[in-house]
Amino acid sequence: MAVRGSVLLYNFTDKARTDKVKFIFVLMGIKIRSVEKEDYLQPVGALSGVAGMERSGDVYEGEGFGEEMLVICNLTDAQMNQMLAYFRKEGIQIPLKAALTPTNMNWNSLELHDELVREHEAVQKQIREQKEQKKE
Repeated sequence: MAVRGSVLLYNFTDKARTDKVKFIFVLMGIKIRSVEKEDYLQPVGALSGVAGMERSGDVYEGEGFGEEMLVICNLTDAQMNQMLAYFRKEGIQIPLKAALTPTNMNWNSLELHDELVREHEAVQKQIREQKEQKKE
């Protein structure tokens, strides 16, 4: 039997927006887990239910981060494309999103968040530079 896809949701606080996002995943048959701040020190792979990955005993008590973040686990390319198409159709943008990888599955949520912020900022800088070059 194929491993069922799942998704971790962080900081989805707007009810109407959250309902739309969750509806898309339910429609696609993808398991949804909302991650609470106290779980931010757990390995992302453990939060995603990766076999053999254990949760640590650590409880996060800091400020955390406020942005929405999405972690996708075990989605096929077709499912990824379908998800992105649904998001576009509904006008949903989630800048901080990642697929679970052998590298990031060992990171905690804070480490993954920081890396996604760095990547997003680098992409935004590149887009700004390309726009500036077109103006010249």
